[in-house]
Amino acid sequence: MNEEAIRDARTLGIPKMLLLGLQHMFAMFGATILVPLLVDGYFHGEGLSIQVTLFFAGIGTLFFHICSKLKVPAFLGSSFAFLGGFATVAELDTGIFANMTYGEKLPYACGGIVVAGLLYLILALIVKLVGIRRVMHYLPPVVTGPMIICIGLSLAPSAVANASTNWLLALIALCVIIVFNIWGKGMFKIIPILMGVVVSYAAAVILQAMGMTNPDGSVILDFSRVAAVSWVGLPDFQLCKFDLTAILVMAPIALATMMEHIGDMSAISATVGENFIEDPGLHRTIIGDGLATSISALFGGPANTTYGENTGVLELSHVHDPRVIRIAACFAIVLGLIPKMAEVISSLPLSIVGGISFILYGMISAIGVRNVVENRVDFTESRNLIIAAVILVCGLGFSSGLTFTVAGTSITLTGLAIAAIVGILLNAILPGNNYHFGENLSGDVNRGIGINPVPIKDHKKEV
Repeated sequence: MNEEAIRDARTLGIPKMLLLGLQHMFAMFGATILVPLLVDGYFHGEGLSIQVTLFFAGIGTLFFHICSKLKVPAFLGSSFAFLGGFATVAELDTGIFANMTYGEKLPYACGGIVVAGLLYLILALIVKLVGIRRVMHYLPPVVTGPMIICIGLSLAPSAVANASTNWLLALIALCVIIVFNIWGKGMFKIIPILMGVVVSYAAAVILQAMGMTNPDGSVILDFSRVAAVSWVGLPDFQLCKFDLTAILVMAPIALATMMEHIGDMSAISATVGENFIEDPGLHRTIIGDGLATSISALFGGPANTTYGENTGVLELSHVHDPRVIRIAACFAIVLGLIPKMAEVISSLPLSIVGGISFILYGMISAIGVRNVVENRVDFTESRNLIIAAVILVCGLGFSSGLTFTVAGTSITLTGLAIAAIVGILLNAILPGNNYHFGENLSGDVNRGIGINPVPIKDHKKEV
């Protein structure tokens, strides 16, 4: 742990604190706004609001800090884990969804996320009562790793579809992200997604100024809505709605995001050099994350999750004061009150989103693989091979889900829901579960699906 780490940023003065907060805001910005852009594509222009997303990223972060006794320097941005759920709900065409428009389906997806967030409270209670080690015994990497792999692979076709609208811009976005992620220095290495958005958007402006169009003849950039909106205005809040099918689509994804949360808390603890799993306690941070997710979705926002990008900034800056993160949260709230900026972001071409998605969706699956590798899951053991195989086939094979009727109500279980249920049951039934949480820090850290998780230099430090 660096001895020069700053625990109280007030010693630096207000101007430097504001700049540090701005740095954290930039770190989360690219990935956070990408979620509503992707969801908007699934719902054909009737998806999540960028303003609502930014607003509740800020509100959720402040809520998390209150729940964690103002001790944990974590920022909560949009969760990528639920993208597959959004894509599935958008295409539901059974039961009450049969004659709905895409915009009418969105509140039900958000309702499912509200319930998913509330599941965190159940986990927090169990963790408080029986301890994290016993809980994790039933959710080992052989279950969570293949589930994360399924989330990424199920989204791969949409990445190709979006990128194909203009392969040149897609490749520019993809290459920029690769360059900054591998060769970037300092802060630029932390924000490859944001740099991919900025550079490829600039390329789109140049191409349009040169008179070029998309291969299908459509304009590359459409600014018609930007001029029509004001500079300041409240986000377009939208109350969620509840339906059992949508809940069953979204709720199982919480299993992956709860594991992500535990990994992020391990990462932040190792980075900062304090055991946040013990104090303020994992049950408190889980409650904060779950309530932030439910509050956001209640008003039409995406799920929130702790961000590896901001943990990377902690490692980079050596300023570990949570006050700086709360300043970044306030910046996010302010940005959520600027409609014109949201419309500029919304004009981002689908091809750029597709190029970014090549990295994003593949990275989600790759992190699932890393989860398995880092935790040394032994696939020479038949039980592990069987569990992983069945999860992968269920998660990817049931592409249209499994629909059945109960008491006159049509219910659809998605592939991921089936995979989660079967995986947990098999792990509980089959003999030989020898996984013990806490014995391998690097494995515990690398459990999440954040875009740019912080590389922990010292894996010997126990949390």
